[in-house]
Amino acid sequence: MAGSAWLNGPVGLGADSRVLRRGCRSVLVVVPFLVAGIRLLDVLALLKSDHRVVVMFTVAPAGNGSMCHGAAEFVRSRGGLLLPWEQAVQCEFDLVLAASETAVEQLHGKVMLLPHGAGMLASRSRARSAGPDAQPAHGLDRGALVHRGRLVPAALGLTHEGELGVLQESCPEALPVAIVAGDVCFDRLVASMPLRERYRQALGVADGQQLVMVTSTWQPESALGSHPDLVEQMLDELPPKEYRVAAVLHPNIWGVHGAWQVQAWLEDCLRAGLLLLPPEEGWRAALVAADAVVGDHGSVTSYAAATGAPVLLTPSPPECFLRPGSLAEVVSQGAGRLRLDRSLPEQLQGVLGRRSPHWQARVAGLITSRPGQAAEILRRAMYGLLDLREPCRAVTNAPVPLPTAVGADQSPVCGEPE
Repeated sequence: MAGSAWLNGPVGLGADSRVLRRGCRSVLVVVPFLVAGIRLLDVLALLKSDHRVVVMFTVAPAGNGSMCHGAAEFVRSRGGLLLPWEQAVQCEFDLVLAASETAVEQLHGKVMLLPHGAGMLASRSRARSAGPDAQPAHGLDRGALVHRGRLVPAALGLTHEGELGVLQESCPEALPVAIVAGDVCFDRLVASMPLRERYRQALGVADGQQLVMVTSTWQPESALGSHPDLVEQMLDELPPKEYRVAAVLHPNIWGVHGAWQVQAWLEDCLRAGLLLLPPEEGWRAALVAADAVVGDHGSVTSYAAATGAPVLLTPSPPECFLRPGSLAEVVSQGAGRLRLDRSLPEQLQGVLGRRSPHWQARVAGLITSRPGQAAEILRRAMYGLLDLREPCRAVTNAPVPLPTAVGADQSPVCGEPE
C-alpha cells in the first residue's frame, strides 16, 4: 500500500467539516493478515447500531514492510473504509482493535489486543520464522507487549485464567490491563449447535451420509503441508454415497498462495465432490455439521474437540514442537491417530459416534474460562476504553451464518446465508 493516496475519512485535519456527525469516537481495526481480520469481525459486531462510534480499517505491514495478500481485499469486500497505513499512523484514534501485535506500537490510540486463534498462548514452543536455535516462546512474551519500555496494549484480552499465571512470569507489567474475557468465537460455535441440521442441508449432506471435515494449518509441518494428497486419498477411499468431505484451510494458506492456487491444487478434488470452505466464514458451520474431524494441531482441531466432535490427528513430522501443557497437546492426548497406510473407512468407523465428555470438557475448559460471556465482557471493556456508556440492548451470541462452499467452477455450490 506504499504510496496510496490519503482518504478524506472521518479522522485527521478537517474531519469535522466532512463527517455526518461530529464528536463520534473513532475505532481503527488493524488487519495485518486475513485471520486477524476474520477474528475481529465477531468483536466488531458488538459496536453495530451505535451512532456514537465510527469504524475504520487499515492493513498493517509485516516487520520487513511487506503486506499480506488478501488483507485489503478482505476489508473492501465487507465495505470497510480502508485507510492507507501511512495515513493511519499519522492520526489519533479513540480505540485500536488488533488481533496481532504486528506494528500496533506505531499507532496512536488505546490498543485492545486480542488473540487470533484459540487462546493467547501459541501451540508451538518455537516461532516458525525464528530458526532451529530459537528459544521457547509464546504469545504473551514481553517482546510482543512492550515496545521501547512502553506497554503497548491498554487492554489485553485473555481467554483463560491460566494465561494470567503465564503473564505474571513473562510480562508482569501487563497484568493491570489483562482481562479474562473468554472466547467469543467458541461461544458462537456453542450457540450454533442447535442449527446442525440446517448447516448440513446447506452443505448438501444427504440423510445417512457422514460429513468428514479435513482441516490444516499453514506451515510445512501441517496436515496438508506434510501430506498434500490427504484430501485426494480420502475422496478416493470413502464411498461418496456414505460420506461427504469438507476442507477447511488456514487463512494464511489463502493469503500466501492466493485463491486461484488453492483451488488449482484441489481442482480434481472439487470435481470429485469436495466441499471447500472459503477462509472468511463457513468453517464454523461445517464444524458444527461434521460427524468427524481430521486435522493437525491448529485451532480448528481444538475447537472441534471442545464441541464434542471425534478427532483424528494427522501424522506430524518430528520438527513439529508442541509447547508442553498447551491446548494442542491436551487435544493430542485424547484424539485418535490417523494412519495413512490403513483403511480410512475403517478408521473413521472406529471414531464415528464416539464421544468423550471428560476430554471434551477439559479442552473446552482450556479454551475459555468465561463460557458464554466473552461478548458481554469485551463490549464492556471496549466502551470503557471509549469512555462511553454501554448501549442498553442485551448482548447475545449469534449463531454463525449458513455455509457457502466453493465449487470447482469457482462459484458457490450452496445458497447464500439467510
